[in-house]
Amino acid sequence: MIDIEICADSFETAITASKFGAKRIELCANLNEGGTTPSFGIIQKCASLKTVEVHVMIRPRSGNFIYNNDELNIMARDIVAAAIAGAKGVVFGCLTNENKLDIPSTLFLVEAALKQKLKITFHRAIDFIQDYEKAIEDLIHIGVNRILTSGGKNSAFEGIEQLKKMVGLSNNRIEIMAGAGVNSSNASQLLKTGIHALHFTTRKKATSNSNLNMGSKFEVDEEKIQEILSAII
Repeated sequence: MIDIEICADSFETAITASKFGAKRIELCANLNEGGTTPSFGIIQKCASLKTVEVHVMIRPRSGNFIYNNDELNIMARDIVAAAIAGAKGVVFGCLTNENKLDIPSTLFLVEAALKQKLKITFHRAIDFIQDYEKAIEDLIHIGVNRILTSGGKNSAFEGIEQLKKMVGLSNNRIEIMAGAGVNSSNASQLLKTGIHALHFTTRKKATSNSNLNMGSKFEVDEEKIQEILSAII
């Protein structure tokens, strides 16, 4: 069966991912901004489950994926912290001002991750890269294990033709994981591209009876998980 990775921002989500047999969670903070590095405490707590792999988003801020030396040093420290907390992998992406793969920055972070024996996912920063064929070859050469992508489009279903091409280019030398807009109506079609994994979020807004607004609270949408799993089994 294809690997399932659930995007998580809470311990509750990690428990649910384990319950439904997901292989991994991508653990993030600030999902509304595309995900940033979560706290040491939540990494450690989720890793304590031992029943689902924890792969940690390494992103020090929202916005673009162009990082200066200070930010890269912070990211390297966060990689070490993630390993100490019990993570199995890390997730990051580095681009140049021209939206090309930033090879020196990527190498710097890959080396930091490999020293900690962590698996490496290059995230949807690749969807900003026009020459994705070259980027895939470079990422294979650098030692990245997995690419999370929507096929260069806003959703994986819109990018389905590019996903097919990326799978062919990978030739099983690197995993291609489809993410963005994955649901029960398109999951089975995405599988037909030959992708190695599906990535999706599983949260819905929780109801609140408070008049004060300190940000939205979310809860796990178990029904969505069940519907996707039913569609691909």
